[in-house]
Amino acid sequence: MSDQAQRTKPGLSPLDAVKAQPMMLGLFLPIQSGAWSPSTAPRSTDWTFDYNAKCTVMAENLGFDLVFGLAQWMGKGGYGGEMRFRENATDPLLVTAGLAALTKRILLVSTVHILYGWHPLHLAKFGATISEMSGGRWGLNMVTGYKKSEFEMFGLEQIEHDQRYVMADEFVTIMKRLWSEDENLTMDGRFWKLKNAFVAPKPAGGKCILVNASSSGAGLAYAVKHSDLIFVTSPAGADLDKACEALPAHTAKIKQAAKEMGRDIRILINPHVICRETEAEARAQYDAILRGADPVAAQNFYQTFTGGDQTSWKAATKEQWTIGGNVHIVGTPEQVVDGFRRLRAAGCDGMQVNFYDFIPDLAFFGERVLPLMRQAGLRLDGPLAAAA
Repeated sequence: MSDQAQRTKPGLSPLDAVKAQPMMLGLFLPIQSGAWSPSTAPRSTDWTFDYNAKCTVMAENLGFDLVFGLAQWMGKGGYGGEMRFRENATDPLLVTAGLAALTKRILLVSTVHILYGWHPLHLAKFGATISEMSGGRWGLNMVTGYKKSEFEMFGLEQIEHDQRYVMADEFVTIMKRLWSEDENLTMDGRFWKLKNAFVAPKPAGGKCILVNASSSGAGLAYAVKHSDLIFVTSPAGADLDKACEALPAHTAKIKQAAKEMGRDIRILINPHVICRETEAEARAQYDAILRGADPVAAQNFYQTFTGGDQTSWKAATKEQWTIGGNVHIVGTPEQVVDGFRRLRAAGCDGMQVNFYDFIPDLAFFGERVLPLMRQAGLRLDGPLAAAA
């Protein structure tokens, strides 16, 4: 059976349809003010639901497979600076619930800090509800949190790194049982207790889509056990050449661990794409973002991600954090597609892209990059992509 026939086979789940693509394609939504770039260079990008809804509908019409919102808990002023970077930050669980009614095909993934006071029964019920609202298109990006300041916002003590994943394993195991079992669940766990707990309706297929972004040993052990999609970061920072050298060993380790557990996972990475008709124009935009850096916000943003006990992001420089994203792909449409091809060869099954000026950059991407991706065999036409 051809890949295209497999994608359109009756009864195929939304996730399986997406996994049949040669390269998955997602959009990171800018639901925080300033999105990924602590820069004051001109742009129209906005954190509001209306703007993100426009991005999502446009991405779906272009044939993108998923959209994704990260979660942020910030104090007054966000990361600081004149731009008060990320002070405004909407909740991705509520945003994706709102997007369910506006979309028909695209997967909707919410990030939730599950250790910030949640009970598995709450999230099992909310997730099953959004799954029903969306026709089985909702996914949970489970994060455990690593910032002491965030734990303190909820009146909690920071939890040791590996212990966080022990707790996450119990949390998600309970959720999966609530989603799949048709009897009341009573359980006296190490961290959560339930008595006669029940969730109905059940999510399509008996569970919601599960996502995780991990790099540590404990995090990856959790991810390959539970997750359908695993986001990775480049161990060598945002430089494309260095990332493509470092990623193969990292992605091979993850895929081998998943294979040993009998799991069928996909690995995604987050490129920041700056694409213009000429390389000179793309480089000029890259330089403009750096020139516009808010020095206070950029420094605070950089220090936050390099100073915690997480293992991701350590190799990125402050300048790379100012641009944003995990790997930078800068150049012509042909160079962007070549960058995607190289990341795929390095073991990445999908690209979760972000932009600086989202709507115009996404429109240009759809017009100039997506046709080249199809020509290169990285994308198959879907029912909406063909009509775009």
